[in-house]
Amino acid sequence: MSSIAIDLPYPFELGFMQRALLASMCVGVFAPLIGTFLVQKRLSLIGDGIGHIAFAGIGAGALLATSELWTALAFAVAGALGVEWLRRRRLASGDVALAILFYSGIALGVVLLSLADALDAQVLGVLGGGGVAVTAGDVLAIAALAVGVVALVVALRRPLFSVVTDDAWSRVAGLPVDGLNALLAVVTAVAVVAAMRIVGILLVAAMMVLPVATAQLLARSFAGTLRLAIAVGAATSVAGLAASRIWGLAPGGTIVLLAAGTFAIASVARRAVARSPVRTQA
Repeated sequence: MSSIAIDLPYPFELGFMQRALLASMCVGVFAPLIGTFLVQKRLSLIGDGIGHIAFAGIGAGALLATSELWTALAFAVAGALGVEWLRRRRLASGDVALAILFYSGIALGVVLLSLADALDAQVLGVLGGGGVAVTAGDVLAIAALAVGVVALVVALRRPLFSVVTDDAWSRVAGLPVDGLNALLAVVTAVAVVAAMRIVGILLVAAMMVLPVATAQLLARSFAGTLRLAIAVGAATSVAGLAASRIWGLAPGGTIVLLAAGTFAIASVARRAVARSPVRTQA
């Protein structure tokens, strides 16, 4: 995977672009997949909070001279479970718990990175995304995490849908609500860490929300929203990566801006259709 494996046209003719393409497509699929459930549960910002905790994990990895991917994953999973525990115990409301995660995570990350003397351009790449810089190992890790996330969510989509739609009814129906909520939090943490190499920690939550917001404007059911969100996420990831190569733009920011532009276009189109007069036959 370190060399050109497939004969693709410009802008994906080079090996580093092909690695970035594979990783971006994975993110474009699993981020909206998880985001559809989070938006339904009104936890759209949890990706941001977990991303900040993952940043602390990156700092810990730099300080301990270990794999930053796995320390970020460990911190993200612990943070996600912590938010769910605070929310379930009613020790803090959802937005307060996320705020705690936001501020403590980013502060701890900065402190640990300063101790490791690692506040450099590499950190900026993690924050804002560096899709074209992904290595073969990154692609394999992202793909493995993506397969695990997609398989788990698809297998448990019905009970997860019940929990995110009506928590009280799910308890009455005998579903393991606390366990499913914790599982959703862990899967979200895995998705955030897997996506951070492409769109960056500061932007990863956008790919969990923007494609879903676009799909909600156009789809008429949860299943339809899920499918359309994945399609929008994958399409904007590929298009954003191509645009970043052609015009020399930051890959993560370009992908997110295209996702935001798609939402804006869908919003305008829906309003135009709603305002158009209905024709009736004489």
